[in-house]
Amino acid sequence: MSYRVGMVSLGCAKNLVDTELMLGQLDAAGFIITPRPEEADVLLVNTCGFITPAKEESIDQILDLAQYKKSGRCRVLLVTGCLAQRYHGELLDEMPEIDGVLGTGMVDRVVDVVRRALAGERVLAVGEPGFDYDAGLPRIRTTAEYTAYVKIAEGCSNCCTYCAIPSIRGPYRSRTLESIRQEVEALAAGGVKEIILVAQDTTRYGLDLYGERKLAPLLRSLNGISGIRWIRVLYGHPDGITAELIDVFSSCDKICRYIDLPLQHASPAVLARMGRGSSASRLRELVHKLRRAIPGLTLRTTFMVGFPGEREEDFQQLLDFMREMRFERAGVFKFCAEEGTPAAAMTGQVPEEVKEERYHRAMALQQQISLEHNRSLVGSLVSVLVEGKKGSRYFGRTQADAPEIDGRVYFTAGRVTPSPGDFVLVKITRAGEYDLMGELA
Repeated sequence: MSYRVGMVSLGCAKNLVDTELMLGQLDAAGFIITPRPEEADVLLVNTCGFITPAKEESIDQILDLAQYKKSGRCRVLLVTGCLAQRYHGELLDEMPEIDGVLGTGMVDRVVDVVRRALAGERVLAVGEPGFDYDAGLPRIRTTAEYTAYVKIAEGCSNCCTYCAIPSIRGPYRSRTLESIRQEVEALAAGGVKEIILVAQDTTRYGLDLYGERKLAPLLRSLNGISGIRWIRVLYGHPDGITAELIDVFSSCDKICRYIDLPLQHASPAVLARMGRGSSASRLRELVHKLRRAIPGLTLRTTFMVGFPGEREEDFQQLLDFMREMRFERAGVFKFCAEEGTPAAAMTGQVPEEVKEERYHRAMALQQQISLEHNRSLVGSLVSVLVEGKKGSRYFGRTQADAPEIDGRVYFTAGRVTPSPGDFVLVKITRAGEYDLMGELA
């Protein structure tokens, strides 16, 4: 009998890659993949466990899918991913709806776990988070056919005091250059035009495997692969931006001039408590260096407000830094005290209402900066990767926009009918805080 399997993926792009690998293995083993949960015999939730809101979303999704045991044909409900790795005991003890858990180190065991659960076993498959994948594992991509995420490393060896990822995903483990190139060549042969490289810290790539940072050589290698138009890099660390890497971003034609560089804060006191290893002056110098060396660069960053010990003067330093640096893209989020992390036990925890107030002040500032930047683009021509159509307008992204994170370009095309995956030139005619509007040039 061929069982139908449905899967929901939550959290980051790195988790999505794990989802696609599990789907690929299940498909290769003869299971039928379905996007309709009411038709599935087996349902899996690949969860996020990074911060409290993500954990709550994961629990809600598990409970929603559990209803298909009553209203659908679901026989087995499995929980995978970060929440399963971190809270497997609690999940099995407190949620009888769950038929098994699969940790982050067991992605390549998914077929065995599903079969055991179908045979009636309540499965606990959680061990050390040591799974590493290479280009040989089957994979079913869930993104648009022209875009693919490629994970270049697993785990994290940074020591940020607020983050539980090292305990969930294990230490940093780079894939080989050959394995990554092999995967990207196969994706290009299958029609992928945009490659998005992800890891917990992409700029650390190669340090554990080769004894030195190898992101720059990796990018040079991938830049030569035929068929690829854009190569985007997410989740960097400021300490890993080398002169060689800057040269790659400025000289390689396929590398998007878009750097995702979470800085977290600008107050020296807060950065020290975070364990970030940077100072505001070094960050300021780095931003200026990047902009001088890489014409047309878009810088995305994230900032955390309400970290333990953050005083009003620390927060003002952050606002001043944002005003001065004028990041084209920036996200702001509130500190969550994650159990087991040093930050959760720190003195000086900031009240929730203060976090909320600071969050809104920082976001309002960034929205104004973003609007002013977008307005500066009115009248310019931009290259857009077409993604679809909404009403009478087409929409897509520029090199400055990562999927699901940044804004879009909405445009009219007259009698032309562009297709998803096409690259077109658009003249920008109007600008919003996040999105741009225009017409086909």
